[in-house]
Amino acid sequence: MLHNGIYDLFSPLETPRLRIRKLGIGDAEDIYAFSRDPEVSRYVLWDTHRSIADSRAMVRGALRSYRLGEPASLAIEHRQSGKVIGTIGFVWIDDEHNCGEIGYSLAREMWGQGLMTEALRAMLEFAFARLHLNRVEALFDVRNRASGRVMEKCGLRREGCLRRRYYNKGEYIDVEIYAILAADPRP
Repeated sequence: MLHNGIYDLFSPLETPRLRIRKLGIGDAEDIYAFSRDPEVSRYVLWDTHRSIADSRAMVRGALRSYRLGEPASLAIEHRQSGKVIGTIGFVWIDDEHNCGEIGYSLAREMWGQGLMTEALRAMLEFAFARLHLNRVEALFDVRNRASGRVMEKCGLRREGCLRRRYYNKGEYIDVEIYAILAADPRP
């Protein structure tokens, strides 16, 4: 299956506490509220947002990717508050091998509540049931064990450590690679 335009027919994913949907330019303020926190950006490959302009540029980039049919971040909206509290989406999708990589971030005040686990489970269901992927990978900085725990709770298995894989924020970092197959059991 070709995955060009993966978000063309995307309809929001609903979970008990979250709504995963396409980003809109009106989300920039919510994005800035958590993306300006250096603790949120500490272990990810994007830099801390220094102004609302950084958040608007991020949203415009996602909108451009949607138009071009490329993988991009989606909004994680907290259903009770209506606020965007994080992002989740595909980093890449390989049509030849029917696999992709997913990434995510979440506002610090939302950490430890199981929200990212809830969001990742919904995206995995989308990946396997709607995109018919065979494999989904996720990577995390080895110092961010909480991200690895989210992956484990969703059924991803550790496959190894990619030593000094990325140059991020002035240093080479090791990352763990986790993956789940369509045929694997999901908790």
